[in-house]
Amino acid sequence: MTRLIVQSLETGRFLCPSLEDGQPVWETSLMKAGGGVVRDRERAMQLAVDYAEIGEPIQIIDLDRLGTANDYDIS
Repeated sequence: MTRLIVQSLETGRFLCPSLEDGQPVWETSLMKAGGGVVRDRERAMQLAVDYAEIGEPIQIIDLDRLGTANDYDIS
């Protein structure tokens, strides 16, 4: 099952559903944001469209891809 999280490239914060009430929140800590991951890419994109500042660069990270042979190339 996919685990996606939205990250602002401008601030480094993570956008995720709150574990308390499900409302989207920006978290500075991946540890705090990790439990509020999104399961599908369409929902992750909609979060970014609805809650990122206009023009704010974002990326969607697949947490299951990190540390694998298919990890992101950051060069």
